[in-house]
Amino acid sequence: MTLRTARRSSLVDQVIDQLRSEIAAGVWPVGGKIPPEPVLSESLGVGRNTVREAVRALTHTGLLDSRQGDGTYVRATSELSSAVRRRLETAELIEILEVRRGLEVEAARLAAARRTAADVAAIDAALAERNAAWAAGDRAVFIEADLAFHTAVVDATHNQVLADLYRDFSAALRASISAAGTLLEDEDVAHGPIAAAIEAGDALAATSATHACLDQILASTAPKPARGPAPAT
Repeated sequence: MTLRTARRSSLVDQVIDQLRSEIAAGVWPVGGKIPPEPVLSESLGVGRNTVREAVRALTHTGLLDSRQGDGTYVRATSELSSAVRRRLETAELIEILEVRRGLEVEAARLAAARRTAADVAAIDAALAERNAAWAAGDRAVFIEADLAFHTAVVDATHNQVLADLYRDFSAALRASISAAGTLLEDEDVAHGPIAAAIEAGDALAATSATHACLDQILASTAPKPARGPAPAT
């Protein structure tokens, strides 16, 4: 009995690892639905009970979201991503923006020192898409393009831990970018100086430009002081 249980556990663990790898690789993107139980069972060559236990385990860790009568959806790409998302769901916007500053300023500094020609091309392409979305006034596309620009900067650091952490943080960043209402209502937040400094290999200018960018965003999201009564004339 103990031996059979151990084998069963090992098989479930193998399926968990396989599903986790597929999720991490983006085979099933966040928000997308994974194949139904019979399909997974056949493709993995295991019983449906084994698949069911593996899916239940990944649902418990927060990677999957099982919806009765609808199917199972990818909720996060890793246990870390799931934990970060749960924590940030209760965070204040200012807290998220302050953490964003820490990640992006350091990323700009490292990117300026380590960028390759391919990195510069990716950053420039992302900046062009961001500018086009701004010109079109498409908020949803602009938010994704803005995040893609910063992700390209992070990728240019060639620090995989930082890149993974930034992607895990991306859901909260989408919310912070969206909440910065002035981004499409009043004026753009210049990102060109960040790209130019990174391309030039100027770490000081890159960090300064990133600071200026985030200062503007923080200022735009700060509560406006209430106006007092008009002075007596």
